[in-house]
Amino acid sequence: MESVQLASTAEKAASSVTPAFTRSYSSYGWARESYNRPSRFWDIGRVVSHFLVSLWVDQQAWSYGSNQSPTAEQKAQRNRARAIWLREKLLELGPTFIKVGQFFSTRADLFPAEYIDELSKLQDQVPAFEYERVATIIKQELGEPVSEVFMCFDPVPLAAASLGQVHRAQLKSGEEVAVKVQRPGLKRLFGIDLDILKGIAEHIQHRTRWGKGGRDWVGVYEECHRTLWEEVNYLNEGRNAAMFRRNFRDVAGVIVPRIYWRYTSPKLLTMEYIPGIKVTDFDALSAAGVERAAIARAGAESYLLQLLHHGFFHADPHPGNLAVNTDGDLIFYDFGMMGTIPSQTQEKLMLTFSGILHQDASLVVESMVGLGALAPGSDLGPVRRSVQYMLDTYFDQAFETHENISMAAINDDLYELSYGQPFRFPATFTFVLRALSSLEALGKSLDPEFNFMAIVQPFAEEIMSNDTPNTPNALLDQLTRQATQFTNTSLQLPQQMETTLAKLQQGDLKVRVSTIETNRELRTLNTIGLAVVYALVFSASLLSSIQLLTANWLWAGGGMLGFSLVLAGLLGHLLLFKLDRS
Repeated sequence: MESVQLASTAEKAASSVTPAFTRSYSSYGWARESYNRPSRFWDIGRVVSHFLVSLWVDQQAWSYGSNQSPTAEQKAQRNRARAIWLREKLLELGPTFIKVGQFFSTRADLFPAEYIDELSKLQDQVPAFEYERVATIIKQELGEPVSEVFMCFDPVPLAAASLGQVHRAQLKSGEEVAVKVQRPGLKRLFGIDLDILKGIAEHIQHRTRWGKGGRDWVGVYEECHRTLWEEVNYLNEGRNAAMFRRNFRDVAGVIVPRIYWRYTSPKLLTMEYIPGIKVTDFDALSAAGVERAAIARAGAESYLLQLLHHGFFHADPHPGNLAVNTDGDLIFYDFGMMGTIPSQTQEKLMLTFSGILHQDASLVVESMVGLGALAPGSDLGPVRRSVQYMLDTYFDQAFETHENISMAAINDDLYELSYGQPFRFPATFTFVLRALSSLEALGKSLDPEFNFMAIVQPFAEEIMSNDTPNTPNALLDQLTRQATQFTNTSLQLPQQMETTLAKLQQGDLKVRVSTIETNRELRTLNTIGLAVVYALVFSASLLSSIQLLTANWLWAGGGMLGFSLVLAGLLGHLLLFKLDRS
């Protein structure tokens, strides 16, 4: 293999993968050798200040040309315009902010759907840097010049991303490899940018209204900080690829490149070069005789295996990271963004999935509290009703009538449900939802008849069969769990009653009425006040009966308890009559 032939191949690949940039790499401020904190602070400060002022303006009715409050459609249109502007500015600010934008696109609890949609479009690509810098980094990392390590090395990159760029090469031993080289000065850039972002997060948290309402912007920064530093270390990506390869070693039809650890370091990643046809190159797939419907199915099945069996999944399965060989095998690339589901979390996810399959909103909400996606102290009644509505709307149709339900529609509705509600979808949740939507879109582009729910059904049947107590031991275990749960609940009931009554006596008991399914008018203040009076009368009667029973005055306490129940029925009937009239 000659270097000239390599260059020719790489130029074709680069032209199809890397977009045409109008500016050179060195023209970006963050790429210059003279890059420093004051100039960077100025660049970032201008963007952040402009964005915060724009958000304030968007809250003012006059900015919409009217004294009336803007409609939901007007707000959505304004949000879309701001989100597009923000995405473009993050691209200009460079690698750190491209990654920050991608991270924020996983936080549907912090941003409206329009921002989530635009930030998820951030392309992880920037102009390539010069080959001279590539050669310098390789010598620094491996201790030898390029000519001593590789038989040949293509100076033209196959692709350029925000953290590095990929070159095709051949080792002295003859193996063809793809070498990923980290951008020069990237750690210094991250250090300066993240230090500035920390100050911004603290300012927003403590000195603006956006820091109120339980929003932990400093915590968001810390999570982002940890994620970025993990991704900038190519040894982590190498370990991800190796684990992913082990998980699929016995699965036919899936290929994962091998890592060459001798030529890998924190700034250098060398892996097996496995050429393939892009999954979106339909003409090439047809010419190679590859069945497109089979590719769509293989992509969905491999991802469900990752989620439900491996607990370790590719967090960014877009078409650029997937290819197909001439035998129709699926090839995975780029393992920088991976999701891990610990065994405990995996069990709770299976519980969530089981609740979905059984259309049990209470089970779904309970599992989501366990996963940390819902705050346990929140008012979960409206959330439970919303979840039940989604189950009835989507999954009943999907599994009973096999109607082709869109994962994208489910994804959008979950984002809409989470924003402004007590949801806090972890990044893992968002990665999964987005990946499923991407795979569904890819599947439909490959095969118009593609039905994601049909792929899910065998996995669903497996989970449901595991839930079903088919053996006496399984039935006994289930009864034991239920009995234990009932006993615990019973033991906690007196303490809960005492706590509730104490709050009532202290005036700390509050009645909250909230719903997200409808926009019905609130009950009148007079009716609510009457309900509180009725509740106080009933509670006083109930408290008296409990005190009498506690003092072993059984007949008096029993009589008072009976009176309390009758009184509760009468007052409840009267209250319902009042509510019907109000």
